[in-house]
Amino acid sequence: EVQLVESGGGSVQSGGSLRLSCTASGLTFSRYSMGWFRQAPGKEREGVAAIGADGSTRYEESVKGRFTISRDNAENTVSLQMGSLKPEDTAMYRCAATSLPVSLGPVFYGYWGHGTQVTVSS
Repeated sequence: EVQLVESGGGSVQSGGSLRLSCTASGLTFSRYSMGWFRQAPGKEREGVAAIGADGSTRYEESVKGRFTISRDNAENTVSLQMGSLKPEDTAMYRCAATSLPVSLGPVFYGYWGHGTQVTVSS
């Protein structure tokens, strides 16, 4: 059974930083593309950052230069370092896995974690 477990969410003030982590089990992690997605109340789920099995990355335009995705295949983890946080970054963040090439499209991901809440106050 594939499991993805996120951690690291919380509440911060605008301009602050948070680091999210996602630990995977039940799959050959190094062969999967991993993504971070977020969904705020009343909004559609959107891809924030993704990293391929080859280490290639994709970022949503609004987070470029502020967020960094990385992976540790030895630990089966994918992390999202978030800096210069803004109130509009407030959302539930979920990690996801796909055997397909790296993408920010949620439709391409078949395995999902339950999520961790990030709240940024002004």
